[in-house]
Amino acid sequence: MKFSLSWLKDHLKTDATIDQVAAAMTMAGLEVEDIHDASKALAPFSVAKVVSAAKHPNADKLQVLQVDTVDGPKEIVCGAPNARAGMTTIYAPIGAYVPGLGVTLVEKPVRGVVSNGMMCSAAELELSGESDGIMDLPDSLTVGTPAAAVFGAEPVIDFEVTPNRPDWLGVHGIARDLAATGLGTFEDKPIMSVKGAFPCPITIKIDGDACPVFSGRVIRGVKNGPSPEWLQDKLKSIGLKPISTLVDITNYLSFDRARPLHVYDLNKLVGTTIEARLGLENRTVAEGEPHHNEQLIALDGKTYTLTPDICVIADANGERPIGIGGVMGGESTGCDDATTDVFLESAWFDPIRTAQTGRTTGINSDAQYRFARGVDPESVVPGLELATRLILDLCGGEASEVAVAGQAPAGRPNVRFDPAYVAQLTGLSVSKDEIKRILRALGFTLDADGDHYDVKVPSWRRDVDGKADLVEEVARIHGFNAIPATPLPPVAPRPGGVLTVQQARARAARRALAALGYSEAVTWSFMRQEWATLFGGGDDRLLLANPITSELNCMRPSPLANLLEAAGRNAARGLTGAQLFEIGPIYLGLEPNDQKPVIAAIRAPDKARNWQGNAEDALFALKGDLLSLLDSVGAPVASLQLVQGQNASHWHPGRSARLQLGPKQVIAEFGELHPAVLKAMDLDGAYIGFELRIDNLPAAKAKASKSKGALTLSPFMPLSRDFAFLVSEATAAGDILRAVKGADKVLISDANVFDVYRGQGVPDGQKSLAVEVTLQPTDKTLTEPEIEAVAQKIVAAAAKAGATLRG
Repeated sequence: MKFSLSWLKDHLKTDATIDQVAAAMTMAGLEVEDIHDASKALAPFSVAKVVSAAKHPNADKLQVLQVDTVDGPKEIVCGAPNARAGMTTIYAPIGAYVPGLGVTLVEKPVRGVVSNGMMCSAAELELSGESDGIMDLPDSLTVGTPAAAVFGAEPVIDFEVTPNRPDWLGVHGIARDLAATGLGTFEDKPIMSVKGAFPCPITIKIDGDACPVFSGRVIRGVKNGPSPEWLQDKLKSIGLKPISTLVDITNYLSFDRARPLHVYDLNKLVGTTIEARLGLENRTVAEGEPHHNEQLIALDGKTYTLTPDICVIADANGERPIGIGGVMGGESTGCDDATTDVFLESAWFDPIRTAQTGRTTGINSDAQYRFARGVDPESVVPGLELATRLILDLCGGEASEVAVAGQAPAGRPNVRFDPAYVAQLTGLSVSKDEIKRILRALGFTLDADGDHYDVKVPSWRRDVDGKADLVEEVARIHGFNAIPATPLPPVAPRPGGVLTVQQARARAARRALAALGYSEAVTWSFMRQEWATLFGGGDDRLLLANPITSELNCMRPSPLANLLEAAGRNAARGLTGAQLFEIGPIYLGLEPNDQKPVIAAIRAPDKARNWQGNAEDALFALKGDLLSLLDSVGAPVASLQLVQGQNASHWHPGRSARLQLGPKQVIAEFGELHPAVLKAMDLDGAYIGFELRIDNLPAAKAKASKSKGALTLSPFMPLSRDFAFLVSEATAAGDILRAVKGADKVLISDANVFDVYRGQGVPDGQKSLAVEVTLQPTDKTLTEPEIEAVAQKIVAAAAKAGATLRG
């Protein structure tokens, strides 16, 4: 939004400079983006008169001018074709920066003749896009007159309008807020109605869904043409191009009062009815042609399809579209220099529908921008009266009576407001009289109700919805800089640290996985529905109503799919063997408890060649990483059960397993992803991974203190004994190791499988597990009988797990 200082002073009586205005706007919450002061850029330039012009002695296309300037007589070399004696133009002295050329003038010879300045064109001063020669100004101008005064250059403020303050899209609304800050006096001139000379010949109809209220009137005998200089100057100052008086008036009121309007050429309308309705489907333009939606050639020359959710302005008994409500008029009824009779429209269009229309059509007009944010609904008829008065004053003619259809939407309800709430919410000490002054200056009406006020919200402030909003209004006008800087009360640290158990475990997991060579990934919390279905999700209830892309339309049941996709992208670019992990939520339903925290990781197949041949089986390496991770986060690794054949369907049935503390407390699933899943995701090779449920980990035992216990090392050498057990093929080695370690928890420090044998001497359906058991004496060297006693305990414990000592 832009406005000039003189335009602001049409509504604000003030002597403030442009910098003071910008400062007041900033303190009142208006975000100033830029101040463009053309007068500063034009400061070095002034009016001069060419006394004589002679041909340059060394160039055919140059002239040597004798010029009367503010600095006295000057000899200047000029190449402009229109330069002549007696001409009044603009002079640039040596040292001046010429914005259109981007150069600073220096004294130097031009083909042997020193030029002591420059004669300027409009383009060189950035007053016009292009120029045929130097400026030819009226002879009445005196030498030395500043260029800024000649061209009426004045500073312009460009600021950002927040979506909740559509009243700031008009200079009138900005002036009101600045007056409330004390910058000047707000001049809210009353709007005088124009008495109609005859009944309005146009009947207005509305569809309540498309347009709640629509007003208009006919004005006959107008004379259209270029608008007066003052109106053109205002539009030019904010970057708008003047078109004609009728169009310029509507543009002016759009920026002056935040009230968009539209003018139709009455003689181009078909019939005597104008209707605001929704777009119609399945229209037939001619017999035998296919059905299609309505279309409109708008004022920008483009053709737009009018879908059933767009507000359409139509004539010919509602049959012919002539405009898109709140967005843009149609080319068929546009005004030109031959226009003599017009129909002036002032309506209120629904902000949501108008915003959606802008997105559908791609039109971002000044009218659409304002209606989408919410135009004052009570400005419909006053805006019509303002435009009527301007048209009659500038174009002549006579106006009909005002025709109105519909009713403006209800305003905000009154707010019961206690002035003491200002101090309670902000800490500001503002007197009751000052609070009343601020609110009344902003347009609120206050009626005393005991110690409270019954506050009526003005129609242009649809953002005010309660007493907190009124406190904000008082605070921003009184000054946010006046809010006392009060430190927050001290808060005792939480016992046990500031992190929750899950947060601490996530931090430990992040470090552990990074140390193991995994890279952390942060992916979307959603994915395409067909992939979510592969990983046990994809419920229609978890579809997004407004996804950022069609391929990210469902909340994820697992991060594995996103990690696999990322690894696949790397593999497609030649970066094989990616090891990725993510710590984040999964979504199993719509309830808060259905969001679960997980740690997921994948290892992509590595195609790198190695002279040693096949390395360690990647699946067993992944299992080792998972167990190391579980140990890092404080999980009871020794108590975990390894179960095969019960994993989710996205895991390979023969190359996956789960770790659990019981059937209902599954800690993690790991293994190779199912080939069907990988094929659906267009991935080649065997991808492996794991998914750990942080919330299923048991709570760690509380420590007596944060300090570590004393380090105790045995002075005695450990010893080992080997055992070979026969077990069935279905028995997991981990079950045997768990039983062996539990045989004597004092002396047995470790147990590991170092060989698996199947063949001669081993019955069919069985295998031989060779286990090395390490014994660590603590207080004395073990005797042979003591070692034998421990061995018997080991054999007995293994027998309970289904193993027999191999003879």
